[in-house]
Amino acid sequence: MTDVDADATASPDPAVDPGGADTAAGSEVSADHREFVLLTGMSGAGRSTAANVLEDRGWYVVDNIPARMLADLVDVVSGGVRPQKVAAVVDVRSRDFTTELSAGIRTLEAKGYTPRTIFVDSTDEALVRRFESVRRPHPLQGDGLLLDGIHKERRMLGDIRSGADVVIDTTGYNVHQLGLAVDELLDTDVTVRLRMAVLSFGFKYGIPLDADVVLDLRFLVNPYWQPELRKFTGRDERVRDYVLGQSGVDAYLDAVAQMLNIAMDGYLAEGRRYVTVAIGCTGGKHRSVAVTEELVKRLEGRPGVALTTFHRDLGRE
Repeated sequence: MTDVDADATASPDPAVDPGGADTAAGSEVSADHREFVLLTGMSGAGRSTAANVLEDRGWYVVDNIPARMLADLVDVVSGGVRPQKVAAVVDVRSRDFTTELSAGIRTLEAKGYTPRTIFVDSTDEALVRRFESVRRPHPLQGDGLLLDGIHKERRMLGDIRSGADVVIDTTGYNVHQLGLAVDELLDTDVTVRLRMAVLSFGFKYGIPLDADVVLDLRFLVNPYWQPELRKFTGRDERVRDYVLGQSGVDAYLDAVAQMLNIAMDGYLAEGRRYVTVAIGCTGGKHRSVAVTEELVKRLEGRPGVALTTFHRDLGRE
């Protein structure tokens, strides 16, 4: 995405697929169904873009609020009936940001809301490109270099990132893709206890920052070297058959599916809500795409688990 002012992300290349949340702010609901999303993360990584998505879905959104004011926010916007869905883009520039945010979350829980923290992140290189594209300084760089501000902010937010409910790596996302990702994460189906994103990627574009599990498919023969397959993707039947028909692939998929099902048992037991499985090949076009789609088929049907397929680098070459 290109506008740092709106905190959007930059690449117009890749391809993705996710889903949504609605219910207008101001409707009267029980405390058990109130939601509060805290949007934070690196400047330029997509905070404001994510906030715009929520506002379009009927959430009550407050932008750039200091963490110390979270405790008062719900009372301010109530007007007699508390909104069902509230989101706040949290300002990170306070010296006591981490302490204030933790205190704010506890107060929100006491007021009947279920706060979730979404942290948007990107590589330093991507953030530099975005700031330079709009010729704006980083809010924390002062008289120093752009990278100085980025590094300072990354240090400040280390604990918040590690404690977030979900981290979205927006490095390869355009504005539309980030919107789809936020939509999927905030789907409010109460029967879903765990959301697992299974995404393909190309190692030459970097490992996704938000990956919890990374699988390397570069041991498979690459369809790229077959002239009749090169121009197609892993979604094409010819490429899919070539990849999945290789010796040992079926056993590999069975083993990975078994491993992930065991992991899902643990994630569900621990109350984990979001998991990202990243499956990589060289360019993210052939092997990883075919295997990602086949693996998701083998994992489908698990009660309480929602699966989403992403192809981060498809179309990027």
